[in-house]
Amino acid sequence: MELLDKLRWRYAAKAMNGQKVTQEKVDNILEAAILAPTSSGLQPFEIMVVTNQEIKEKIRAIGWNQSVITDCSHLLVFAAWDTYTAERINTMFDLTNEQRGGTNEGWENYRQMLLSTYPQRDPQVNFEHAARQAYIAFSQAIAAAAFEAVDSTPIEGFDPDELDKILNLREKGLRSCVILPIGYRDAENDWLVNLVKVRKSKEDMITLID
Repeated sequence: MELLDKLRWRYAAKAMNGQKVTQEKVDNILEAAILAPTSSGLQPFEIMVVTNQEIKEKIRAIGWNQSVITDCSHLLVFAAWDTYTAERINTMFDLTNEQRGGTNEGWENYRQMLLSTYPQRDPQVNFEHAARQAYIAFSQAIAAAAFEAVDSTPIEGFDPDELDKILNLREKGLRSCVILPIGYRDAENDWLVNLVKVRKSKEDMITLID
């Protein structure tokens, strides 16, 4: 299977060479993230695509000085909603009704259930739920990058509060949760590039329940 071959090829690149990824490949990676499933179809996150080198330098300074942040082609910042609001929920339900050309009682009852539940919850609980949805899209972007033969490096090692300030995310009702530099490996300077990929066996990872 081609996708599995690509996933076996990929690894978390520790050095990138600055080569630019074509816009077509970037668009495909982003489209894959947009197509990812999310709870209730709310897509409670946004993706910031950073190519400005000065901004990448600022992010590297609060990202454990990881070189891939500045040496990547594009830096994808996944930022989740800071909470669920009635406006945000209604926007997605209305969009669904518009694109599907109508609605039904069950769907509208489901909308009301969310409206009576989500906005009343603690904002931190809502952010953590939204962040989990962002991670689904994040994982799909990693797979899509591999499919496009583009390297990527999943990164949680950064100061989210500082990143939010750099990108003015809080003013947009967003909070950063994870970042993904994409680009091409610098094989001569990457200590990880030639090491064997280590994963647990299927027997250790998978339990069949008949």
